[in-house]
Amino acid sequence: MRNHALKYLLIHLMLALPAAAFSQFYETTILRNPALTGIFTDNYKVEGLYRNQWSSVTNPYQTFLVDAQYRFSIGKNDFLSVGLLGYSDEAGDLDQKITAVYPAVNYNKALGVNNYSYLSVGFTGGYIQYSMDPSKATFNNQFVGGFFNPSNPTYENIPKSQMSVLDIGAGLNFNISPGTSKDATYMIGVSGYHFSTPELSYYGNSGVTEDIRWNVNAGLIHTLGEDFILQLHANFAQQGNYQEFIAGGLIGWHTFNPEGPSDFEIYAGLLGRLNDAVIPVVKLKYKNFGIGVSYDVNVSSLQPASNMQGGLEVSLSVSGQYPKDRDYKSTVCPRF
Repeated sequence: MRNHALKYLLIHLMLALPAAAFSQFYETTILRNPALTGIFTDNYKVEGLYRNQWSSVTNPYQTFLVDAQYRFSIGKNDFLSVGLLGYSDEAGDLDQKITAVYPAVNYNKALGVNNYSYLSVGFTGGYIQYSMDPSKATFNNQFVGGFFNPSNPTYENIPKSQMSVLDIGAGLNFNISPGTSKDATYMIGVSGYHFSTPELSYYGNSGVTEDIRWNVNAGLIHTLGEDFILQLHANFAQQGNYQEFIAGGLIGWHTFNPEGPSDFEIYAGLLGRLNDAVIPVVKLKYKNFGIGVSYDVNVSSLQPASNMQGGLEVSLSVSGQYPKDRDYKSTVCPRF
C-alpha cells in the first residue's frame, strides 16, 4: 500500500508544477528559461498572474505568481539582468501546496558589428516547499466491496506532511533585437531545471528524485504595416516520460505614433496545448500597463468530466524605464 500512496502523491506533485501550467507561458520567463530574464522593452517590469483550473472536476487548482525584473547596462553594449519570482500553488483534494522563490541572473552579450543580436546566459536557484494534508488522502484499504468507508484503517504512516528542496536551473537564449530589420524580431533558447535532482518523498525515502526538465522556447514578432503586429510563441518541455508542447499566435493593433511607442495596443489570438486544450487569448496594453486574459477549452480525454472547462488565467504587468532620463526604448538592447 505504501508504494501506491507514494505514487499517488508524486503524480500530484508533478501536475501542480506551475512552469507547465500557465497558458500565458510567455509571461513566466524565469520559470521557462532564466536566459529570458530582462528581455523585454524598457528596463524594468513587474507582473502577476493568477490561474484557476479544473473547478468542474475537483477542488480548483489555483496558482498565484509574481515577479520583478530589471536590466542595466555593462560597458558599451552588454547588459546584466536580474529577477526575482515567487509563486504559490494549491492543487486537488489533498490540499497539495507548493510555495517557491526563484532569484535569477542573466548576462546579455552583444554579438556582431552592429550589436543588434544578443546571446544570453542565465542562471536561477529556487527554494521550494511542498505540503499536503494526509488526513484527506484515501487508500485501497478503505474501499470494501466497491464502497468507500472512511472508518476503515488505512495501515499507512506518512511521517511528514511538508518537505523543502533546492532547485538549480540554467539556460541559453539567442535574440535578434529591433535594428537589423524594422519588420521582424525573433528569439530561440534552451534551458534545464532540477539539475540538483531534488528528492521528493513524504516518506523520506532516498532515491525518489525529480527528473531534469528540459525546455525549448521560440518566438517571433513581425510588424504588418504601420498599425498591426503579429506575435508567435512556442514552448516545448520534457521531464522524464512527460512532454508538453504549447504554441500559437496573436494579432495586435496599436495606435500609430511616429515619434515613439504607441499608447494603446490590443491583441487577440489562439494558443494550443497539444492533446489538451485550445486557448483563446486577449491582451490590452495602455502606456506602461498591460492585462491579459485567457481560458483553456479542454479537448483532452478528460473532456467528458470537464465539460470542456479547463482554466481561467489573468495576467497584469507594468513596465518602464528607471532612471527616467535613460531612453531604453531607443537604445539597442536585448528585447522581445
